[in-house]
Amino acid sequence: MSRHDDWDFGQFFSGFGSRGPGGPGFGAGFGGRGPKAWKQWTGAGGRRRAPIFESGELKFIILRLLREKPRHGYDVIKALEEKMWGCYTPSAGAVYPTLQLLEDQGYVRAVETDGKKVYHITPEGERFLEENRHTLDDIFERLRDTVRDFAGGAMGDLNHAFSRLATTTYKRVWRGGPGHPAIKRVSAILHRAADEIERAWDTPEDAAPPSSETPI
Repeated sequence: MSRHDDWDFGQFFSGFGSRGPGGPGFGAGFGGRGPKAWKQWTGAGGRRRAPIFESGELKFIILRLLREKPRHGYDVIKALEEKMWGCYTPSAGAVYPTLQLLEDQGYVRAVETDGKKVYHITPEGERFLEENRHTLDDIFERLRDTVRDFAGGAMGDLNHAFSRLATTTYKRVWRGGPGHPAIKRVSAILHRAADEIERAWDTPEDAAPPSSETPI
């Protein structure tokens, strides 16, 4: 048995409400998804970082998900995205071959349900998972470190600033109603802020920051 909740990454996103940057607590105005960057794990210059899982590790994570309940392939993808608070979405090209491998090894069995293959963990899969509990613990510990690094430091400041912006905006608009005269002014401010943020990514680090004065 696990000594803790394997999927306890939410502690690093307390500023975003009930589901972190990728969930409904982030604000309905963002479509329940949050910034696209949270799902791409990109590094400097927008290049994709190294895969979050090392070779052969995804099968342990998928088995861990299937131990909770049977799932079809797409559900595995969405469940892992949710468990990771939107920080990571596995590709179908990684998930489906891994499911097939697990089926070939006898660790899962596929049951045709409503035209979909629903995967169930087998007793052999349960045994394999328990025998490799230390490996699973190591994987989750590394994932926690990765998420903690991504959610902390300068990113932590950015997360909380964005959370404050979303909370302030939608709290006031819900109180004032859709006909409040400030909505147009706030919309204009947000559009200008978005333009300024776009420019900030291309501004040299030693350049003077743009004026924060925004006429209303």
